[in-house]
Amino acid sequence: MTVEVPGRAVLSRPLSVPLIGGIVGMLPLAVAAQPGEGLRDTTFWLQLVVACYAGVRLCAMVLSGRRRLIQGAFWLFSYLAMGIAPLAQSVLGRDPTPVLGARGDTETATVLVLCGMAAFDVGALLARHRPSVVRRRRPAATVHRQRLYLLVALAYVASALLIVRLGGPAVFFTSRQEISTTLNEATGAQAGEAGGEAGNALLRGFGTVPAMLALLFLTRWLVTSRSARRRPGVLVPWAGLLVINTIVNNPISNPRYWFLTVLFALLFTVFPRSPVMYRAALALGVVIALLVFPFTDRFRYDENGHRPVETDALLEPLVVKDYDQVNMFANTLTFAADGNGHTYGQQVAGAALFFVPRSMWEGKPQDTGFLVGGWMGTNSANLSSPLWAELWLDFGPLGMTAGFLGVGYLAARTDRRYVVRTLDDPSPGNVLAVVVPVLAGYSFILLRGSLLQASGRIGIAVLCLLLVTTLRDNRRAQLH
Repeated sequence: MTVEVPGRAVLSRPLSVPLIGGIVGMLPLAVAAQPGEGLRDTTFWLQLVVACYAGVRLCAMVLSGRRRLIQGAFWLFSYLAMGIAPLAQSVLGRDPTPVLGARGDTETATVLVLCGMAAFDVGALLARHRPSVVRRRRPAATVHRQRLYLLVALAYVASALLIVRLGGPAVFFTSRQEISTTLNEATGAQAGEAGGEAGNALLRGFGTVPAMLALLFLTRWLVTSRSARRRPGVLVPWAGLLVINTIVNNPISNPRYWFLTVLFALLFTVFPRSPVMYRAALALGVVIALLVFPFTDRFRYDENGHRPVETDALLEPLVVKDYDQVNMFANTLTFAADGNGHTYGQQVAGAALFFVPRSMWEGKPQDTGFLVGGWMGTNSANLSSPLWAELWLDFGPLGMTAGFLGVGYLAARTDRRYVVRTLDDPSPGNVLAVVVPVLAGYSFILLRGSLLQASGRIGIAVLCLLLVTTLRDNRRAQLH
Protein backbone atom coordinates (compact mmCIF):
# COMPACT_ATOMS: atom_id res chain seq x y z
CA MET A 1 0.00 0.00 0.00
CA THR A 2 1.30 3.42 -0.91
CA VAL A 3 1.55 5.92 1.93
CA GLU A 4 2.56 9.52 2.17
CA VAL A 5 6.06 10.30 3.38
CA PRO A 6 5.63 12.30 6.59
CA GLY A 7 9.16 13.66 6.52
CA ARG A 8 8.51 15.63 3.34
CA ALA A 9 5.05 16.77 4.33
CA VAL A 10 5.47 18.00 7.90
CA LEU A 11 5.71 21.77 8.29
CA SER A 12 9.16 23.07 9.19
CA ARG A 13 9.86 23.96 12.81
CA PRO A 14 10.44 27.72 12.19
CA LEU A 15 6.93 27.95 10.74
CA SER A 16 5.19 25.59 13.17
CA VAL A 17 6.25 27.49 16.29
CA PRO A 18 4.55 30.80 15.38
CA LEU A 19 1.51 28.89 14.10
CA ILE A 20 1.00 27.09 17.41
CA GLY A 21 1.84 30.21 19.40
CA GLY A 22 -0.64 32.32 17.45
CA ILE A 23 -3.59 29.92 17.35
CA VAL A 24 -3.25 28.30 20.77
CA GLY A 25 -1.78 31.14 22.80
CA MET A 26 -1.83 34.59 21.26
CA LEU A 27 -5.36 34.79 19.83
CA PRO A 28 -7.26 33.26 22.80
CA LEU A 29 -5.27 35.31 25.30
CA ALA A 30 -5.62 38.48 23.23
CA VAL A 31 -9.40 37.99 23.20
CA ALA A 32 -9.52 37.18 26.91
CA ALA A 33 -7.45 40.28 27.78
CA GLN A 34 -9.71 42.75 25.95
CA PRO A 35 -11.69 45.19 28.12
CA GLY A 36 -15.39 44.45 28.41
CA GLU A 37 -18.41 44.27 30.67
CA GLY A 38 -18.56 40.49 30.79
CA LEU A 39 -17.98 38.37 33.87
CA ARG A 40 -14.75 36.44 34.35
CA ASP A 41 -16.70 33.51 35.76
CA THR A 42 -16.55 29.74 35.36
CA THR A 43 -18.16 29.94 31.91
CA PHE A 44 -15.46 32.35 30.75
CA TRP A 45 -12.65 30.01 31.85
CA LEU A 46 -14.37 27.00 30.33
CA GLN A 47 -14.66 28.83 27.01
CA LEU A 48 -10.98 29.66 27.19
CA VAL A 49 -10.26 25.95 27.68
CA VAL A 50 -12.45 25.08 24.68
CA ALA A 51 -10.64 27.62 22.49
CA CYS A 52 -7.19 26.36 23.50
CA TYR A 53 -8.14 22.68 23.15
CA ALA A 54 -9.64 23.21 19.70
CA GLY A 55 -6.62 25.35 18.79
CA VAL A 56 -4.21 22.54 19.71
CA ARG A 57 -6.16 20.06 17.60
CA LEU A 58 -6.41 22.50 14.68
CA CYS A 59 -2.63 22.97 14.76
CA ALA A 60 -2.23 19.18 14.80
CA MET A 61 -4.30 19.00 11.62
CA VAL A 62 -2.23 21.72 9.93
CA LEU A 63 1.11 20.21 10.96
CA SER A 64 0.14 16.64 10.11
CA GLY A 65 1.84 14.80 7.28
CA ARG A 66 -1.55 13.51 6.17
CA ARG A 67 -4.33 15.56 4.66
CA ARG A 68 -7.25 15.21 7.06
CA LEU A 69 -9.89 17.28 5.30
CA ILE A 70 -12.99 16.38 7.31
CA GLN A 71 -11.22 16.41 10.68
CA GLY A 72 -9.53 19.69 9.76
CA ALA A 73 -12.90 21.27 8.93
CA PHE A 74 -14.33 20.04 12.25
CA TRP A 75 -11.54 21.59 14.31
CA LEU A 76 -11.56 24.82 12.31
CA PHE A 77 -15.28 25.22 13.01
CA SER A 78 -14.89 24.21 16.67
CA TYR A 79 -12.03 26.64 17.21
CA LEU A 80 -13.85 29.64 15.77
CA ALA A 81 -17.56 29.07 16.37
CA MET A 82 -17.47 27.10 19.63
CA GLY A 83 -14.29 28.57 21.14
CA ILE A 84 -13.03 32.01 20.10
CA ALA A 85 -16.42 33.58 19.31
CA PRO A 86 -18.16 32.56 22.59
CA LEU A 87 -15.07 33.70 24.48
CA ALA A 88 -15.31 37.14 22.86
CA GLN A 89 -19.02 37.30 23.67
CA SER A 90 -18.28 36.53 27.34
CA VAL A 91 -15.62 39.23 27.44
CA LEU A 92 -17.93 41.88 25.98
CA GLY A 93 -21.01 40.67 27.86
CA ARG A 94 -23.00 40.61 24.61
CA ASP A 95 -24.85 37.77 22.93
CA PRO A 96 -25.64 37.72 19.18
CA THR A 97 -28.84 35.81 20.01
CA PRO A 98 -30.62 36.35 23.35
CA VAL A 99 -29.98 33.61 25.90
CA LEU A 100 -33.24 33.20 27.83
CA GLY A 101 -31.97 30.95 30.58
CA ALA A 102 -29.58 31.56 33.44
CA ARG A 103 -25.83 31.86 32.98
CA GLY A 104 -25.61 28.30 34.24
CA ASP A 105 -27.20 27.05 31.01
CA THR A 106 -24.37 28.60 28.99
CA GLU A 107 -21.90 27.00 31.38
CA THR A 108 -23.53 23.60 30.89
CA ALA A 109 -23.58 24.08 27.12
CA THR A 110 -19.84 24.88 27.17
CA VAL A 111 -19.09 21.74 29.19
CA LEU A 112 -21.11 19.66 26.71
CA VAL A 113 -19.24 21.27 23.80
CA LEU A 114 -15.99 20.18 25.43
CA CYS A 115 -17.38 16.65 25.95
CA GLY A 116 -18.37 16.43 22.28
CA MET A 117 -14.93 17.56 21.13
CA ALA A 118 -13.21 15.03 23.39
CA ALA A 119 -15.52 12.26 22.13
CA PHE A 120 -14.72 13.22 18.53
CA ASP A 121 -11.02 12.90 19.37
CA VAL A 122 -11.51 9.48 20.96
CA GLY A 123 -13.46 8.28 17.92
CA ALA A 124 -10.69 9.43 15.59
CA LEU A 125 -8.13 7.67 17.79
CA LEU A 126 -10.13 4.42 17.65
CA ALA A 127 -10.21 4.65 13.87
CA ARG A 128 -6.45 5.14 13.74
CA HIS A 129 -5.82 2.03 15.83
CA ARG A 130 -8.51 -0.09 14.22
CA PRO A 131 -7.08 -3.60 13.80
CA SER A 132 -6.38 -4.45 10.19
CA VAL A 133 -8.46 -7.29 8.82
CA VAL A 134 -7.55 -9.13 5.66
CA ARG A 135 -10.52 -8.85 3.37
CA ARG A 136 -11.17 -8.94 -0.33
CA ARG A 137 -10.62 -5.58 -1.96
CA ARG A 138 -13.90 -4.07 -3.06
CA PRO A 139 -14.06 -2.42 -6.48
CA ALA A 140 -13.43 1.31 -6.31
CA ALA A 141 -16.27 3.67 -7.19
CA THR A 142 -15.52 5.40 -10.49
CA VAL A 143 -17.28 7.91 -12.70
CA HIS A 144 -19.17 6.51 -15.68
CA ARG A 145 -18.39 8.73 -18.67
CA GLN A 146 -21.80 8.62 -20.35
CA ARG A 147 -23.61 9.18 -17.06
CA LEU A 148 -21.33 12.13 -16.31
CA TYR A 149 -22.56 13.79 -19.47
CA LEU A 150 -26.12 13.13 -18.27
CA LEU A 151 -25.24 14.95 -15.04
CA VAL A 152 -23.79 17.83 -17.08
CA ALA A 153 -27.03 18.02 -19.09
CA LEU A 154 -29.08 17.93 -15.86
CA ALA A 155 -26.96 20.72 -14.42
CA TYR A 156 -27.49 22.92 -17.47
CA VAL A 157 -31.26 22.32 -17.52
CA ALA A 158 -31.82 22.71 -13.75
CA SER A 159 -29.68 25.85 -13.46
CA ALA A 160 -31.28 27.35 -16.56
CA LEU A 161 -34.73 26.72 -15.06
CA LEU A 162 -33.70 28.47 -11.84
CA ILE A 163 -32.26 31.44 -13.76
CA VAL A 164 -35.35 31.77 -15.94
CA ARG A 165 -37.75 31.50 -12.99
CA LEU A 166 -35.90 34.33 -11.27
CA GLY A 167 -35.98 36.57 -14.34
CA GLY A 168 -32.39 36.31 -15.56
CA PRO A 169 -28.81 36.30 -14.23
CA ALA A 170 -28.89 39.89 -12.92
CA VAL A 171 -30.90 39.03 -9.81
CA PHE A 172 -28.14 36.65 -8.66
CA PHE A 173 -25.83 39.62 -8.16
CA THR A 174 -28.17 41.70 -5.97
CA SER A 175 -28.70 40.16 -2.51
CA ARG A 176 -30.00 37.05 -0.81
CA GLN A 177 -33.06 38.99 0.31
CA GLU A 178 -33.87 39.87 -3.29
CA ILE A 179 -33.41 36.24 -4.33
CA SER A 180 -35.84 35.05 -1.65
CA THR A 181 -38.40 37.69 -2.56
CA THR A 182 -38.16 36.87 -6.26
CA LEU A 183 -38.45 33.13 -5.56
CA ASN A 184 -41.61 33.65 -3.51
CA GLU A 185 -43.10 35.76 -6.28
CA ALA A 186 -42.10 33.25 -8.96
CA THR A 187 -43.56 30.25 -7.12
CA GLY A 188 -46.51 32.07 -5.57
CA ALA A 189 -45.33 31.10 -2.08
CA GLN A 190 -45.94 33.13 1.04
CA ALA A 191 -43.16 33.63 3.55
CA GLY A 192 -43.40 31.12 6.37
CA GLU A 193 -45.51 28.58 4.44
CA ALA A 194 -43.91 25.14 4.79
CA GLY A 195 -44.91 24.00 1.30
CA GLY A 196 -43.70 27.17 -0.34
CA GLU A 197 -40.39 27.14 1.55
CA ALA A 198 -39.86 23.48 0.62
CA GLY A 199 -40.60 24.19 -3.05
CA ASN A 200 -38.18 27.11 -3.10
CA ALA A 201 -35.48 25.02 -1.40
CA LEU A 202 -36.00 22.23 -3.94
CA LEU A 203 -35.74 24.63 -6.87
CA ARG A 204 -32.59 26.24 -5.50
CA GLY A 205 -31.07 22.87 -4.60
CA PHE A 206 -31.46 21.42 -8.09
CA GLY A 207 -30.31 24.71 -9.58
CA THR A 208 -27.04 24.74 -7.61
CA VAL A 209 -25.94 21.24 -6.54
CA PRO A 210 -25.78 19.43 -9.92
CA ALA A 211 -23.91 22.40 -11.40
CA MET A 212 -21.32 22.26 -8.63
CA LEU A 213 -20.79 18.49 -8.80
CA ALA A 214 -20.61 18.43 -12.60
CA LEU A 215 -18.00 21.20 -12.51
CA LEU A 216 -15.96 19.31 -9.90
CA PHE A 217 -15.98 16.03 -11.84
CA LEU A 218 -14.98 17.76 -15.08
CA THR A 219 -12.32 19.76 -13.24
CA ARG A 220 -10.76 16.59 -11.85
CA TRP A 221 -10.86 15.07 -15.34
CA LEU A 222 -8.97 18.07 -16.72
CA VAL A 223 -6.49 18.20 -13.82
CA THR A 224 -5.53 14.53 -14.01
CA SER A 225 -5.68 13.85 -17.79
CA ARG A 226 -3.57 15.58 -20.42
CA SER A 227 -5.67 14.18 -23.24
CA ALA A 228 -8.83 15.64 -21.68
CA ARG A 229 -7.28 19.12 -21.81
CA ARG A 230 -7.12 18.78 -25.60
CA ARG A 231 -10.74 17.63 -26.07
CA PRO A 232 -13.44 20.19 -26.92
CA GLY A 233 -15.98 17.68 -25.59
CA VAL A 234 -14.57 18.24 -22.10
CA LEU A 235 -13.37 21.84 -22.28
CA VAL A 236 -16.56 23.36 -23.69
CA PRO A 237 -18.96 21.86 -21.09
CA TRP A 238 -16.46 22.75 -18.33
CA ALA A 239 -16.28 26.39 -19.47
CA GLY A 240 -20.08 26.58 -19.60
CA LEU A 241 -20.37 25.12 -16.10
CA LEU A 242 -17.83 27.62 -14.83
CA VAL A 243 -20.07 30.43 -16.08
CA ILE A 244 -23.20 28.80 -14.64
CA ASN A 245 -21.58 28.32 -11.22
CA THR A 246 -20.44 31.94 -11.25
CA ILE A 247 -24.11 32.87 -11.58
CA VAL A 248 -25.95 30.40 -9.34
CA ASN A 249 -23.24 29.66 -6.74
CA ASN A 250 -21.71 33.08 -6.24
CA PRO A 251 -21.22 34.45 -2.68
CA ILE A 252 -23.64 37.36 -3.18
CA SER A 253 -26.86 35.41 -3.65
CA ASN A 254 -25.98 32.30 -1.64
CA PRO A 255 -25.48 31.56 2.05
CA ARG A 256 -21.85 32.05 2.92
CA TYR A 257 -21.50 28.52 4.28
CA TRP A 258 -22.68 27.11 0.92
CA PHE A 259 -20.22 29.26 -1.02
CA LEU A 260 -17.53 28.06 1.40
CA THR A 261 -18.47 24.48 0.48
CA VAL A 262 -18.13 25.21 -3.24
CA LEU A 263 -14.81 27.01 -2.74
CA PHE A 264 -13.38 24.35 -0.43
CA ALA A 265 -14.36 21.51 -2.77
CA LEU A 266 -13.04 23.26 -5.87
CA LEU A 267 -9.75 24.10 -4.16
CA PHE A 268 -9.00 20.49 -3.21
CA THR A 269 -10.19 19.19 -6.56
CA VAL A 270 -7.76 21.46 -8.40
CA PHE A 271 -4.94 20.68 -5.91
CA PRO A 272 -5.75 17.12 -4.81
CA ARG A 273 -2.29 16.21 -3.51
CA SER A 274 -0.85 19.51 -2.36
CA PRO A 275 0.02 19.59 1.37
CA VAL A 276 0.83 23.30 1.02
CA MET A 277 -2.70 24.09 -0.19
CA TYR A 278 -4.20 21.94 2.57
CA ARG A 279 -2.29 23.78 5.28
CA ALA A 280 -2.97 27.17 3.74
CA ALA A 281 -6.72 26.46 3.62
CA LEU A 282 -6.86 25.65 7.35
CA ALA A 283 -4.47 28.34 8.55
CA LEU A 284 -5.93 31.11 6.38
CA GLY A 285 -9.41 29.89 7.26
CA VAL A 286 -8.95 31.36 10.74
CA VAL A 287 -7.99 34.76 9.31
CA ILE A 288 -10.77 34.80 6.73
CA ALA A 289 -13.42 33.76 9.28
CA LEU A 290 -12.38 36.54 11.66
CA LEU A 291 -11.71 39.38 9.21
CA VAL A 292 -13.85 38.66 6.13
CA PHE A 293 -16.72 36.32 6.98
CA PRO A 294 -18.80 38.62 9.24
CA PHE A 295 -18.52 41.56 6.84
CA THR A 296 -19.97 39.60 3.90
CA ASP A 297 -23.31 39.77 5.72
CA ARG A 298 -23.96 42.92 3.70
CA PHE A 299 -24.90 40.71 0.73
CA ARG A 300 -27.82 39.24 2.68
CA TYR A 301 -29.98 42.34 2.42
CA ASP A 302 -30.90 44.92 -0.18
CA GLU A 303 -29.76 48.54 0.05
CA ASN A 304 -32.67 49.54 2.32
CA GLY A 305 -32.25 46.68 4.75
CA HIS A 306 -28.59 45.78 4.66
CA ARG A 307 -26.79 45.90 7.95
CA PRO A 308 -23.03 45.66 7.49
CA VAL A 309 -20.65 45.32 10.38
CA GLU A 310 -19.12 48.75 10.90
CA THR A 311 -16.65 48.85 13.75
CA ASP A 312 -13.04 49.38 14.67
CA ALA A 313 -13.28 47.06 17.70
CA LEU A 314 -11.28 43.82 17.54
CA LEU A 315 -14.04 41.63 18.98
CA GLU A 316 -17.08 43.20 17.32
CA PRO A 317 -17.20 40.78 14.35
CA LEU A 318 -17.35 37.87 16.80
CA VAL A 319 -20.61 38.94 18.44
CA VAL A 320 -22.69 38.94 15.25
CA LYS A 321 -25.36 36.36 14.53
CA ASP A 322 -22.99 34.15 12.50
CA TYR A 323 -21.54 32.92 15.79
CA ASP A 324 -24.66 32.19 17.85
CA GLN A 325 -24.03 28.43 18.11
CA VAL A 326 -23.26 28.25 21.85
CA ASN A 327 -26.09 30.71 22.57
CA MET A 328 -28.55 28.51 20.70
CA PHE A 329 -27.20 25.40 22.42
CA ALA A 330 -27.86 27.08 25.79
CA ASN A 331 -31.37 28.02 24.63
CA THR A 332 -31.94 24.40 23.60
CA LEU A 333 -31.05 23.30 27.14
CA THR A 334 -33.51 25.84 28.55
CA PHE A 335 -36.15 24.79 25.99
CA ALA A 336 -35.93 21.17 27.13
CA ALA A 337 -35.95 22.11 30.82
CA ASP A 338 -39.07 24.25 30.29
CA GLY A 339 -41.18 21.12 29.97
CA ASN A 340 -40.44 20.18 26.37
CA GLY A 341 -37.94 17.44 27.22
CA HIS A 342 -35.96 15.35 24.78
CA THR A 343 -37.32 14.25 21.41
CA TYR A 344 -35.74 10.75 21.37
CA GLY A 345 -34.59 10.69 17.75
CA GLN A 346 -37.47 12.61 16.18
CA GLN A 347 -35.37 15.58 15.04
CA VAL A 348 -32.70 13.42 13.41
CA ALA A 349 -35.42 11.24 11.84
CA GLY A 350 -37.09 14.35 10.43
CA ALA A 351 -33.79 15.42 8.87
CA ALA A 352 -33.10 11.95 7.45
CA LEU A 353 -36.63 11.75 5.99
CA PHE A 354 -36.71 15.36 4.82
CA PHE A 355 -38.20 14.28 1.48
CA VAL A 356 -41.45 13.02 3.09
CA PRO A 357 -44.10 15.76 2.70
CA ARG A 358 -45.91 17.00 5.77
CA SER A 359 -49.22 16.03 4.16
CA MET A 360 -48.14 12.38 4.51
CA TRP A 361 -46.41 12.82 7.89
CA GLU A 362 -48.68 14.89 10.08
CA GLY A 363 -46.30 14.99 13.04
CA LYS A 364 -43.15 15.62 11.03
CA PRO A 365 -40.67 17.52 13.26
CA GLN A 366 -39.92 21.15 12.59
CA ASP A 367 -36.47 22.50 11.94
CA THR A 368 -34.74 22.51 15.34
CA GLY A 369 -33.55 26.10 15.11
CA PHE A 370 -37.04 27.23 14.10
CA LEU A 371 -38.59 25.13 16.88
CA VAL A 372 -36.42 26.61 19.62
CA GLY A 373 -36.72 30.06 18.03
CA GLY A 374 -40.51 29.82 18.15
CA TRP A 375 -40.32 28.98 21.85
CA MET A 376 -38.03 32.02 22.27
CA GLY A 377 -40.68 34.22 20.62
CA THR A 378 -38.82 34.97 17.37
CA ASN A 379 -39.93 34.18 13.83
CA SER A 380 -36.41 34.15 12.43
CA ALA A 381 -35.71 31.12 10.23
CA ASN A 382 -31.96 31.74 10.31
CA LEU A 383 -31.18 30.58 13.83
CA SER A 384 -28.48 27.96 14.05
CA SER A 385 -28.78 24.62 15.78
CA PRO A 386 -25.27 23.15 16.09
CA LEU A 387 -24.75 19.42 15.93
CA TRP A 388 -24.16 19.41 19.70
CA ALA A 389 -27.68 20.78 20.25
CA GLU A 390 -29.28 18.44 17.71
CA LEU A 391 -27.78 15.31 19.28
CA TRP A 392 -28.38 16.50 22.86
CA LEU A 393 -32.03 17.37 22.24
CA ASP A 394 -32.65 13.96 20.70
CA PHE A 395 -30.53 11.66 22.85
CA GLY A 396 -29.38 13.52 25.96
CA PRO A 397 -25.76 13.98 27.12
CA LEU A 398 -24.76 10.32 26.81
CA GLY A 399 -26.31 10.01 23.37
CA MET A 400 -24.63 13.23 22.27
CA THR A 401 -21.25 11.94 23.44
CA ALA A 402 -21.78 8.62 21.68
CA GLY A 403 -22.84 10.49 18.54
CA PHE A 404 -19.63 12.51 18.45
CA LEU A 405 -17.63 9.34 19.10
CA GLY A 406 -19.18 7.89 15.94
CA VAL A 407 -18.72 11.10 13.97
CA GLY A 408 -15.03 11.22 14.90
CA TYR A 409 -14.55 7.58 13.95
CA LEU A 410 -16.23 7.99 10.56
CA ALA A 411 -14.39 11.24 9.85
CA ALA A 412 -11.00 9.67 10.54
CA ARG A 413 -11.83 6.54 8.50
CA THR A 414 -13.01 8.63 5.57
CA ASP A 415 -9.95 10.88 5.70
CA ARG A 416 -7.63 7.90 5.74
CA ARG A 417 -9.42 6.21 2.86
CA TYR A 418 -9.31 9.47 0.90
CA VAL A 419 -5.52 9.70 1.26
CA VAL A 420 -4.97 6.06 0.33
CA ARG A 421 -7.36 6.04 -2.61
CA THR A 422 -6.13 9.32 -4.10
CA LEU A 423 -2.54 8.02 -3.98
CA ASP A 424 -3.30 4.50 -5.21
CA ASP A 425 -5.84 5.66 -7.78
CA PRO A 426 -4.94 9.02 -9.38
CA SER A 427 -7.36 8.33 -12.24
CA PRO A 428 -9.78 11.05 -13.46
CA GLY A 429 -12.80 8.98 -12.47
CA ASN A 430 -11.97 8.60 -8.78
CA VAL A 431 -15.30 9.46 -7.10
CA LEU A 432 -13.86 9.66 -3.59
CA ALA A 433 -11.42 12.36 -4.70
CA VAL A 434 -14.39 14.67 -5.30
CA VAL A 435 -16.82 13.47 -2.63
CA VAL A 436 -14.50 13.98 0.37
CA PRO A 437 -13.65 17.65 -0.42
CA VAL A 438 -17.38 18.34 -0.89
CA LEU A 439 -18.17 16.61 2.40
CA ALA A 440 -15.39 18.51 4.19
CA GLY A 441 -16.75 21.82 2.93
CA TYR A 442 -20.36 20.90 3.69
CA SER A 443 -19.42 19.83 7.21
CA PHE A 444 -19.39 23.52 8.18
CA ILE A 445 -23.13 23.58 7.36
CA LEU A 446 -23.79 20.30 9.16
CA LEU A 447 -21.94 21.46 12.27
CA ARG A 448 -23.64 24.86 12.28
CA GLY A 449 -27.09 23.31 11.73
CA SER A 450 -29.79 22.77 11.66
CA LEU A 451 -29.76 19.27 10.18
CA LEU A 452 -33.16 19.65 8.50
CA GLN A 453 -32.01 22.74 6.58
CA ALA A 454 -28.84 20.92 5.53
CA SER A 455 -30.55 17.70 4.42
CA GLY A 456 -32.09 18.92 1.16
CA ARG A 457 -28.84 19.57 -0.67
CA ILE A 458 -27.36 16.35 0.71
CA GLY A 459 -30.24 14.37 -0.78
CA ILE A 460 -29.80 16.02 -4.18
CA ALA A 461 -26.04 15.41 -4.06
CA VAL A 462 -26.61 11.72 -3.28
CA LEU A 463 -28.92 11.39 -6.28
CA CYS A 464 -26.30 13.01 -8.51
CA LEU A 465 -23.58 10.69 -7.20
CA LEU A 466 -25.76 7.62 -7.74
CA LEU A 467 -26.29 8.79 -11.31
CA VAL A 468 -22.60 9.01 -12.24
CA THR A 469 -21.04 6.25 -10.07
CA THR A 470 -20.29 2.73 -11.24
CA LEU A 471 -18.54 -0.19 -9.54
CA ARG A 472 -17.91 -2.10 -12.75
CA ASP A 473 -14.48 -2.22 -14.38
CA ASN A 474 -15.54 -1.16 -17.86
CA ARG A 475 -12.75 0.60 -19.74
CA ARG A 476 -15.13 1.91 -22.38
CA ALA A 477 -17.05 3.80 -19.71
CA GLN A 478 -14.02 5.16 -17.83
CA LEU A 479 -12.62 8.66 -18.04
CA HIS A 480 -9.29 8.89 -19.85
